[in-house]
Amino acid sequence: MIDAIDLTKALIRRPSVTPADAGAMDVVEAALAGLGFSCRRLRFGEIENLYARYGTARPNLCFAGHTDVVPVGDAAAWSQGAFDAAEIKGVLIGRGAVDMKSAIAAFAAACATAIEAGKVTGSLSFLITGDEEGVATHGTKMVVEALEIEEEVIDHCVVGEPTSSARFGDMIKVGRRGSINVEITVHGVQGHVAYPHRAANPVPVLLTLLQRLQTRVLDDGYPEFQPSNLEITRIDVPNTATNVIPGTARAQLNIRFNPHHSGADLAAWIASEAQAAGEGFEGTVAVVPQISGEAFLTAPGPFTEVVAAAVRAVTGSDPELSTSGGTSDARFIRALCPVVEFGLVGTTMHQVDERAPVSEIRQLQAVYERLIAGYFTAFAA
Repeated sequence: MIDAIDLTKALIRRPSVTPADAGAMDVVEAALAGLGFSCRRLRFGEIENLYARYGTARPNLCFAGHTDVVPVGDAAAWSQGAFDAAEIKGVLIGRGAVDMKSAIAAFAAACATAIEAGKVTGSLSFLITGDEEGVATHGTKMVVEALEIEEEVIDHCVVGEPTSSARFGDMIKVGRRGSINVEITVHGVQGHVAYPHRAANPVPVLLTLLQRLQTRVLDDGYPEFQPSNLEITRIDVPNTATNVIPGTARAQLNIRFNPHHSGADLAAWIASEAQAAGEGFEGTVAVVPQISGEAFLTAPGPFTEVVAAAVRAVTGSDPELSTSGGTSDARFIRALCPVVEFGLVGTTMHQVDERAPVSEIRQLQAVYERLIAGYFTAFAA
């Protein structure tokens, strides 16, 4: 058997700040191998990934998660060492306690219980990456591509992200908005402020473009989704002199979008607006988009009900099915199968003194145990 708290502590004590693994994947692999999982490491670039499977029959229920964590920030501000995994008055403190080493440990412990009880009438699998908090180019995305090539079948997936909002079990994520980052660079002609006719100031062009983009109401929402929003995240004019018209101005923005849009359509719209803003300008306006993921939804049905029923049985309350929040690796896994996300309360993730009550980690294990049992009851032949 596996103790979820002990395994969480062992993982926290591995300082796996993206892209470092620091032995965290070894800890996961050892725990799963001990349960009889067939484990495969998939290394892409400098990123360690793991795919492990128990059983060969269908249906295959997969758990997806990540061992990498964000930097600790101001280490001196922590009440305990960020990687000490200290347990103080029933609360586990450490980077990854919430996001999301505890969820990996809880699902592993739940698998141990299910295997011991003989309740696995199909297969259980784990898709664990070390590149979720980073650029995510060598993590789950590439593992999914490799599994597709191998024709590995995953029927349904649960991602262990900290989805609970105010209290444990109040929310399940059944979809996510898409995300696109855009970098805009306006190149003009540098010159003296007293002789503007000899220069081409890029700043007014950039400001005009940003104003045009922000003026548009993207939409009023979409069934199950909140409205799309465009946020300017950076404006930069590399100029330290007061009497010089700059030669370059840059900006960055992000759009979180619902299924009214696709990343490609939004990129085309911004490019069109950039062209219009640059008409008559003696310079260039360059737009570089990066689509992080498209909007998706796992429609309510038998799978979401199995997950909701497991939460309801442990907490006594019905969880909200939500598409709010940022992106996650679910955006890649949806190419393989229906996917939902469920985990701890996320209020302290990425913060100093990230922490999780031990009792809630035990509750999470209990939800996962019921989820596994309910899943094979509902979907096994």
